[in-house]
Amino acid sequence: MATSTSKYAYIDCDPNLCVGCQLCEYICSFTKTGEYNSYHSRIRTVRVDEVLITAIACRTCENAPCVIVCPRDALTQDPVTGIIDINATKCDGCAWCIEACDFGAISINPQTALAEICDQCKDEPDGPQCVKWCPKEALTLTTPDQRAQKSRAKLISETLNIPQKATDPK
Repeated sequence: MATSTSKYAYIDCDPNLCVGCQLCEYICSFTKTGEYNSYHSRIRTVRVDEVLITAIACRTCENAPCVIVCPRDALTQDPVTGIIDINATKCDGCAWCIEACDFGAISINPQTALAEICDQCKDEPDGPQCVKWCPKEALTLTTPDQRAQKSRAKLISETLNIPQKATDPK
């Protein structure tokens, strides 16, 4: 699995907590389109051989390959947040951005035939709705540094046999 190449915040899924309920997909589609339809979601639940269940959303990569490869300059990245926007008047649905994304986080809307990507619910006052409504708290808005710190804390707790909550750096 590819690792994040970002300094920006992104939605991360803990596969140890994700149960594959797809509520994140339904909440996303409802937030963006007003209907519960996972085909219109900008986050995807992925299952690998019943062993791994996780959700995939945009990782807000630095020097995002999807932005670089777009032949119509339809994708732009906010230099502060890293959130990628797609200009619907420039996008022609060529799918080059999909090919360029190492995470599989971009899709083509089946109705508009245009690219769509997670924007972390930037217009919602309480942030990403998938994170807010995840019943198992498997989704978090994090940065690579925060994720690394959490991994280090987990490693230390496992090494010293300390309960995880005692070292969780939230």
